[in-house]
Amino acid sequence: MYVKAASTLFRLLGDEARLRLLRLLSQERLNVSELTAVLGIAQSGVSRHVGLLRDAGLVSEEREGGFTFLRATPDEHDARLGSVWSLLQTSFDANGADAVVREDQARLGAVLRHRRHNAETHGGSTGSGHRQFVPGRSWAAWSRGLGLLLPTHTVVDLGCGEGFLTLEVARWAAHVVAVDRSAPVLERARDLAARRQVVNVDWRLGEIEQPPVENGAADIALLSQALHHAEDPREALRAATRVVREHGRVLVLDLAAHTEEWTRERLGDRWLGFEAAELTDMMTDVGLVDLRVGPSADAAETPFEVLAAVGTKPATARRGK
Repeated sequence: MYVKAASTLFRLLGDEARLRLLRLLSQERLNVSELTAVLGIAQSGVSRHVGLLRDAGLVSEEREGGFTFLRATPDEHDARLGSVWSLLQTSFDANGADAVVREDQARLGAVLRHRRHNAETHGGSTGSGHRQFVPGRSWAAWSRGLGLLLPTHTVVDLGCGEGFLTLEVARWAAHVVAVDRSAPVLERARDLAARRQVVNVDWRLGEIEQPPVENGAADIALLSQALHHAEDPREALRAATRVVREHGRVLVLDLAAHTEEWTRERLGDRWLGFEAAELTDMMTDVGLVDLRVGPSADAAETPFEVLAAVGTKPATARRGK
């Protein structure tokens, strides 16, 4: 009977996804949706893995404020599982530099930051040590509300990807031109726009260094998480400057310089982010003025800090008669 139980347990642990899940839950309490975001596995698959690990006594549930959180149960004094957890923890500690582990850690940091920024719990204590749940409190709602205060500009979104940010911009912009190099990605963006009944976006196939957009066509050019994928970031900034009219602005959101080499292979990144001074120099070189460059997101739980930069296209000097 013991041999059969041990065999079942070790078969259970012979799955990479379940080991990744246990590693995460040994660090943080997470719900199924959060685990899905970190692991990149369908929610049904995550739920199945969780159920098996829970039945084996490796994971437990905790309910708080209407949420169900999961956590690992690494009890070293457990006669049945204590030695198993010691072995697992040794393996987790030894493989911290693995590319898959580092990617999981980066996504975990993003999930924790999203949890905090979207205020799933209120910052104040209820007196019992627990935080107070505040329904409807959301940074997404706040940002959309701020968007309604902006002028109805024409915006060019260079490197739009699947269009999630593009459609947020379309909420307040008069018109958006969205450019991406991948035809399949653009098709998914179009489908998303159709499902959301967004009609003020013009989707165009092209490189961000040579976008199919007329000179001076826009009030704002947006490069969000696009420069670190560009073959030539300086040329992408030059193109962004070309497509805005005089006094138009170029807005950049991109990664600050980091050392996560695994992003080249797994995410296709060409550049490991940019130093603020480097980004400032490139924007100055392409003719932008009135620059403001600085961090825009707290990177406390992740190796990825985000830089925000904005510059203005000056009026063309005109010769006197």
